[in-house]
Amino acid sequence: MREVAFIKQNKEKWLEFELAIFGKAKKNPDELANLYIQMMNDLSYAQTYYPKSKTVIYLNHLASQIYQKIYKTKRSEKNRFVEFFKTEVPLLVYDYRRYLMYAFVLFFITVGIGVISARYDQNFVRLILGDGYVNMTLENIKKGNPMAVYGSGSNWGSFVGITMNNLYVGAKCYIYGIFGGLGTFYISLQNCIMLGAFQYFFYDQNVFWKSVRGIWIHGSMEIFAIVIETAAGFILGASILFPKTFSRINSFKIGFKNSFKIFLSTFPFTISAGFLEGFITRYSIDMPNWLSSLIILVTLGIISFYYLVYPFIVYKKTQPLSAKLN
Repeated sequence: MREVAFIKQNKEKWLEFELAIFGKAKKNPDELANLYIQMMNDLSYAQTYYPKSKTVIYLNHLASQIYQKIYKTKRSEKNRFVEFFKTEVPLLVYDYRRYLMYAFVLFFITVGIGVISARYDQNFVRLILGDGYVNMTLENIKKGNPMAVYGSGSNWGSFVGITMNNLYVGAKCYIYGIFGGLGTFYISLQNCIMLGAFQYFFYDQNVFWKSVRGIWIHGSMEIFAIVIETAAGFILGASILFPKTFSRINSFKIGFKNSFKIFLSTFPFTISAGFLEGFITRYSIDMPNWLSSLIILVTLGIISFYYLVYPFIVYKKTQPLSAKLN
C-alpha cells in the first residue's frame, strides 16, 4: 500500500487517538489498551514499509503518549511521587533525548567560548565576574584558600540562599523557552560562558585542582541540572515552532506538560547541590583529595545515570508490554 493511501485509510482513527490523548474523548483503561494495540500495529506497519517517513515519527509519538496514559491509569493507586521519578520522567527523557543532546552540545561549546575568551582577553574575567569578586578571590588565593568565598555566612543561610538562587536560574532557563527557545539559549549562553571564564581564572592562577575540588562538589549536580533545564526549555520552544501534525495549540499543550515534568525532576538535584554548597564545599580545602574526588564522582554519577542511562533501562522494560499487547 502506498503511504498516501495508508494515511488516508487511518486518518480518522488517528484523530480519535489524539482526542483520547488530550482528554477531549473520555476513554476507560480497556478502550485505551485497545487503542494502543491498534496504534502499535499501525506503527509496526509504517516502520516496515515507510521506515524513513514522518508518519513513523508521528505514530511513535502518539503510541508513547497513549502508553503513558494507560500507565498513569494503572498506577493510580500507587505512590504518585515515586512513580513520577521512577517511570514517568525517564520515559519522557527517552522520548526527548535529542533535546538533551542539543543542550549538552551547547553547554560544551559555550563553556569552551568562555575558556578561550578568558585566555586571550585579560579583562574578560573581570567583565564577566566583576572587579569585586575577582579582587576578593585573588586575596583568598594569596591566603591559600581560593574557595574561601564558600565559607562565608552560616550553613543554613548559605543553603537556603544558594538553593533559591539556583532554582530561580533554572526556572528562567526553562520558562524563557516560550520565546521559541531563544530565551533559553541566551540564559544558557550567559551561564556557560561565565562558567568557562570562572574555571579558567583559577587555572590561570595555578589553583586549578583546588578550585575543582571545591566548585564541583556541588557543581556536578548544579550544572548538570541546568543543562537538563536547558533541554526542557528547548522542548517547550520546539513545541511552538514545530507543531508537526498537531495544531500549534495542542502541540504547545503537549510540549509544556512534558517539558514541565522534566523541569520539575531537576528540583531534588538542585536542592541537593545547594545543600552540598552550603554544608560541604566550605570544607573542601581541608578534605583529603580522595574524599572530595569521591563526592564529585558520586554526585556526577547519580545524576548522569538518572538522565543518561536510566531512561534507556525504563524504556526497554516497557517493551515487553507492547509485545504482549501485539
